[in-house]
Formats: sequence, C-alpha cells, structure tokens
Amino acid sequence: MIFQPVLHPLLLVLLCAPVAVVVVLALVRPGGAGGSRAQGSGTQHVLLWALRLVLLLACFFMLLRPGIPGGSTQTLATDTDVVLVVDTTASIVAEDWDGDRPRLDGVREDVQAIVEEYPGARFALITFDAAAQLRMPLTTDTTALMSSMEVLRPEVTSRSRGSSIGIANQLLADTLEAAADRSPDRSRMVFYFGDGEQTASTPPESFRASAKYADSGMVFGYGTAEGGPMRLTTGSVGSSADNGSYIEYQGAPAKSVIVEQTLQTLAGELGVEYQHRTADAAPALPEAPTTTTSYSEAGSVGNVIELYWIAAVVAVAILGFELARATMLVARLRRLRAPAVRAAEREGSAS
Repeated sequence: MIFQPVLHPLLLVLLCAPVAVVVVLALVRPGGAGGSRAQGSGTQHVLLWALRLVLLLACFFMLLRPGIPGGSTQTLATDTDVVLVVDTTASIVAEDWDGDRPRLDGVREDVQAIVEEYPGARFALITFDAAAQLRMPLTTDTTALMSSMEVLRPEVTSRSRGSSIGIANQLLADTLEAAADRSPDRSRMVFYFGDGEQTASTPPESFRASAKYADSGMVFGYGTAEGGPMRLTTGSVGSSADNGSYIEYQGAPAKSVIVEQTLQTLAGELGVEYQHRTADAAPALPEAPTTTTSYSEAGSVGNVIELYWIAAVVAVAILGFELARATMLVARLRRLRAPAVRAAEREGSAS
C-alpha cells in the first residue's frame, strides 16, 4: 500500500491529535460527573464516543489517500500521425464564414472536429503565409494543439508581399518523411486548410513529394465566390484586427474570394479529396487508415487504485447515525416540553 497525503503527514497529525485526545478522554470516563450514570447509560456513552473515534480515524485515513499500485486505465487510440497545414495569410480572416465571421473561426472548428474524430492520434501543426513554419511537432497533447489554434493570427498586413498556397510543400514533405522514418508502422494523414488564393507572382509549388507519405487526408476550402472583406492585422495577440479597419483597394474594402480550382489541383497532388467547407454542415472526415476498434489496457506503471473511498463510506455511515440520533433527541425534547407548556398555561388561566 502507498499513501499520497493531501497535506504533509506531520501537519495531519497536528490537526487530528488534539481532537483525538478529547475523544479518548471522553471515552475513558463513561460515568460522567460524580460517576452517577446507570450501567445502560454508561455503555451507550462508550459506544457513542467509540464511533466518534472511528469517524476521526476514517477522516485521517482519507486525508492520507491510501492506494494500491498497479491500477490500469482504458484508452481508445488511433495509430495515426495527423499533419495540419493551415493558411495564415491575410485572407484567412476574410469575413464570409457563417455570415460575417472570419474564415479562421471555421478552421478552428474543423480542427476541433478532427481532434475528436481521431482520439489518441499524434498531431503536428504547420502554418504558412510568406514562409512556412512548423508550429508544433507531432504530439498527442491536443490541449496544446487547440491552444496554438486559439492564439493563431494571420500575418501582419504591412509586411504582406504576396504568398503562395504551395510554400509549405517542402516542410510538409520533410515532416511526413521524418514521421515515416521514426514510426514506419503508423499511418499518416494530411489536412490542408486554405482558400486557394495565389497572390505570389509565381505558380504554386507542387505537393507531389508528400503524396507517397500520406495515406489519407483532405483539403478544406474556405470562403465564397462573392468574397469577404479582410481586416487589417497588426500582430497583436489580443485581436486579429486591433483597430477595426479593413484592407482597402482603390478606395473600397478589398475582398478575398475562394479559388476552388487551385485547391482541387492541390488535393490531386496529395492524393486526397477536396471539400468546400461551410458553417451549416460538419466536415466529412475520412476513416483513419489504421485504428483500434475497442478499448485497450494502458500501462499499469504509475497508476494507483485509490482506497480512500472505503474510509469515506465509513465516515458517511457514522455521520448518518449521528444525524438520526440528533433528530430523535430533538423530537424527544419536544415531547417532554409539551406537557410543561400545557401545565404553565393552565396555571396562568387559573390565576
């Protein structure tokens, strides 16, 4: 048995010892003042204070948090590496998602859906604007992934010089190749999030080098043919558009439109399907190439079977007894008081 006390054991002893002394003194003096208690009353007194001593010991036992090493947990794991490639150019905050919300909101919602679809998978995050960056290497820490997505902001508008939708091609290929070398038995999926706008003067780079490492995935397209206005971004963490101003072109708000043809070409290079995303429908996600079909036992090292609940059951039972006893005593006192009250009322009326 091992113990994981909620406080230092010495502090627990200092907290409980004075109460224990009071209880023991009451327990060893069952006769009360003058030793005038009857035999039955004395026995009842001993039993009551013995129960209170057990209650104190049960609480002390709970605070020590005893347990038995060797417990196990059940997990459902997806034996897959998932690489997310997210467009962070200025157009990703164009306001045509679900009405006038930024497209980036849709990307975040879809990433959350992917995380829920593939429990236990490892995730990596790549973003691209003027350059591609590996924001997060492969990890099972989905909380870190969603935190990264939450603070994700587009490139600063004043620094934008045009971007290519294929600029992340080499970084993606390197990430997938490294994952394949380290874990050849795991499958790999690629999800690309963008609007397909090629603002660089050169044609987009090809993703064909990544296709041989990707077993499945999807290209998600965001935006509308009508387009949406884009707010100026300054790089502030607090907001993607600090001053509320929009990017302008020839005196009017510039609009970003989705270019599905380039996204479909990109999907063909990766060997995956293309899907236009809208807020009124959930993403249609492919099945993981290799995944468990049932819960499996995770390792027992470091796991503990908690035993404090046993003491908790004992404490609750004794408290319930004390509460019932207190209720009975109150009811008895009321019955004893009632005749005295009626007698006082009769004497008052006679006088």
